[in-house]
Amino acid sequence: MLKSVLIANRGEIARRVIRTAKRLGVRTVAVYSDADAKALHVREADEAVHIGASPAKESYLRCEKIIAAAKQTGAEAIHPGYGFLSENADFAQAVIDAGLIWIGPNPDSIRAMGLKDAAKKLMAEAGVPTTPGYLGEDQSEDRLQKEADAIGYPVLIKAVAGGGGKGMRKVEKKADFKAALQSAKREAASSFGDDRVLLEMYVQRPRHIEVQVFGDTHGNVVHLFERDCSLQRRHQKVIEEAPAPGMSDEARKAVTDAAVLAAKAVNYVGAGTIEFIADASEGLRGDRIWFMEMNTRLQVEHPVTEEITGQDLVEWQLRVASGEKLPLKQAELKINGWAIEARLYAENPDAGFLPSIGKLEWMYYPWLYDDAPAVRMDSAVEQGDTITPNYDPMIAKLVVHATTRSAAVEKLRNACAGMEIAPVKTNAGFLVRCLTTEEFVEGGIDTQFLANHGDALTRRPAPSSGAKDAAAARIVGASQAKVGALRTAETMTQRASPWARLEGFRLNSGPSRAMRLLYEGKTVFASAEREPDLKTASIANGAIAVVFERGEAYEFTLDTGERSADEATAGDGAILSPMPGKIVSVAAKAGAKLKKGDPILVLEAMKMEHTLTAPFDGKLTELNAKPGAQVSEGVLLAKLEKE
Repeated sequence: MLKSVLIANRGEIARRVIRTAKRLGVRTVAVYSDADAKALHVREADEAVHIGASPAKESYLRCEKIIAAAKQTGAEAIHPGYGFLSENADFAQAVIDAGLIWIGPNPDSIRAMGLKDAAKKLMAEAGVPTTPGYLGEDQSEDRLQKEADAIGYPVLIKAVAGGGGKGMRKVEKKADFKAALQSAKREAASSFGDDRVLLEMYVQRPRHIEVQVFGDTHGNVVHLFERDCSLQRRHQKVIEEAPAPGMSDEARKAVTDAAVLAAKAVNYVGAGTIEFIADASEGLRGDRIWFMEMNTRLQVEHPVTEEITGQDLVEWQLRVASGEKLPLKQAELKINGWAIEARLYAENPDAGFLPSIGKLEWMYYPWLYDDAPAVRMDSAVEQGDTITPNYDPMIAKLVVHATTRSAAVEKLRNACAGMEIAPVKTNAGFLVRCLTTEEFVEGGIDTQFLANHGDALTRRPAPSSGAKDAAAARIVGASQAKVGALRTAETMTQRASPWARLEGFRLNSGPSRAMRLLYEGKTVFASAEREPDLKTASIANGAIAVVFERGEAYEFTLDTGERSADEATAGDGAILSPMPGKIVSVAAKAGAKLKKGDPILVLEAMKMEHTLTAPFDGKLTELNAKPGAQVSEGVLLAKLEKE
């Protein structure tokens, strides 16, 4: 067994590796950027080394700094985690050339599977079924347009390098192809430094099925069964589960055999995932499942495989890197129960899943403090930490295991519904709604699940009357505490109390504790006469009452009758920057007449492109956006007036 390992990553995967390494008695070394100086993974490692500024390209993507840190601290091996340099063959080779152990596949395997077009050609030659499409070297717009026309619409554009949904676009009709191609190429270049793409037939009822494989240096390769990752937004996974719902023995054998064949074709060593696209129009059939790509690393969703197999995959990685054989043979691996994982993101589903940044002033998980928590939580942040625009906005992975799928779904739904996070927005409420739908409960979803539901799942419901009353009770409690303090100081003022304005005053009747509150800039009415059984919190020094209901966090303040300039102009057609980012293109001109949904500009943030569109029909009277400009959150980019 290895004696020491440096983790060339951050966040929850760094903590995950540290946890297993400590159990095995392996010394750990963390690396960190300026933004992560006080991060949990830094505190938990045996030693930590600063490697640069906050942007990843100045720290976590600096190969030479990471290798130098390993040598400086005497680490024997480097574990890349996932993301960043985990699938960088040149980095893997540099680690090996430096006399260190690379905890991952050999560089040749990474290269073979790192480019989607080359990987598909290799898999086809090895007898692995692949999706029909275009893999050619000619990347001209005209050639790609011609090939897309030949494949037929809808067609899928995919970046040759990388993954995570970046550089991927679905094109519904010929007229939209070139614009989608240009956007995909820009995003691919920004994320991977490679703007080449391939084209694939778009499967009409696609299921995303992937198989966990593992190889050792002794020629052994096994699979640890499949996962279903069909619930996605922007081609990024949101909920993953194992095993896949509706998977027959015949289909499971077909897809796992193909996965092992794919791994053996590249002499694979370590943890990897073979991803397949399945046409579920007639259920999961072995002859309707095609190879998509291989991820030559540990996956974000690996915990669900761990839960159903009872195996620690990080331990397997460390043992294989130490030269040991795989801990188990294929016949010794069994499926036990059902596991589901939800990715809790700092993002706003109601605004196109835009990331939400800021300080986690309140963060509480009621179920985590039970003697035997029903939920496994892999996270790297805690209350008081800040979500920055520098890295992926994932807060935590929530993982449950049960004997049946229905029990697992219920357990995860309850966990998401109990989340308490503010003021940073999260997708917890969205997850609750997804886990409640008939399609998900019955296991019948595909990758079009969100698109088919439109705004029904992403739109945040209005707070209930109980939520308003709970906020009122919270505000009253905070106000009374403030009044008490003021009385002690003999400086009490009428403004300290919400009752000073005599809301609900009635002659010859008992007082009515009715209150006017502000919710999202609008007045709502509530009563403080009852306290509904809802969790609440106070943030911003008590100025804001937050009510948690089915995963949503509703913020209320006392309505004083005053309005800020920003509130006064809300809803008047002002197009504001939803978050810090760079303007990559401008599609409209000042004075242009636009229809609802017409694109105005494209904003890039966290290596993802976000198109800002016209909220209604009107005239673009103001445009303050130029390609290449950096903008802050809340900046007025354009203004639309109704005609």
